[in-house]
Amino acid sequence: MIITVFRDAPLTALGRQQSAALHEATKDNIQWTAELLVSSALRRPLSTTVIGYPELRKRLEAEGKNVVVLPQLQECNDLPCDTGLPREQLEADPEYAGLDFSLLTPDWMSKRGFYACDMSALEARARWNRKWLRSRPEKEIVVVAHGDLLRYITEGYNSHRMWENAEVRAYTFLREEEEDEDGEAWLVPLPGNPVAMEGSASPTSSEIGLPLV
Repeated sequence: MIITVFRDAPLTALGRQQSAALHEATKDNIQWTAELLVSSALRRPLSTTVIGYPELRKRLEAEGKNVVVLPQLQECNDLPCDTGLPREQLEADPEYAGLDFSLLTPDWMSKRGFYACDMSALEARARWNRKWLRSRPEKEIVVVAHGDLLRYITEGYNSHRMWENAEVRAYTFLREEEEDEDGEAWLVPLPGNPVAMEGSASPTSSEIGLPLV
C-alpha cells in the first residue's frame, strides 16, 4: 500500500462541504459582527476562510481590511501536509486572490527557530499569537487555524481534546495587557460554545502519526 502525502495538503471535498455549511451557520451572526478575519497560511484554512466566511470577507474588504494571512498560525508539525508553500505560489492561486500575504517571510516554511516543532517553540508561538491578537484594536476577530495549534493557543499545551472540523468557539482574554503579570495573554471560553460545529471529530496529522516522506 502506498500513501501519498502532499506538501501543504489542500482542503478535501468533504472539507469544502463543511466550509459551505459553516457559512450557512455563521452568515447571520458573527459574519456581521466580526471586525477582522485572520487565517493560517496553509491551504486548508485559506480555503475554509474563502468558502466559510464570504459575507464577512466582503464586508471587511469594503472597509479596506483584507484577510490577514498569518504564518504564525501554521500547524505544529513538520509533516509535508503541514509545511507551507512559497508566497508567490499561494498568490498565484486564483482561489486566494485578494488575500493579504504580505506577512509571509522567506523563513515561514522552515520549521526551524520560531517555527520549530518542539514543545518550547510551540508554546512560545502560541503565546505570540495570543499577544498579537490582544494587541489588535479590533474587539471581535475570527481566526481560522488548526486543531493542534488551537489547543496550544487556547489551553497552553496540546491536550488532544478534540476540535470538530469547521467548529467555531468563542474566547476572550482573561486579563488586559496592563494587568497581565506573567505576560501569557491567557484565553477563557465564553458561554454558548460551540458557536458552530459543521463537521465531526477527526484526529490531527500528529495524532494520525503520518510518516515523513
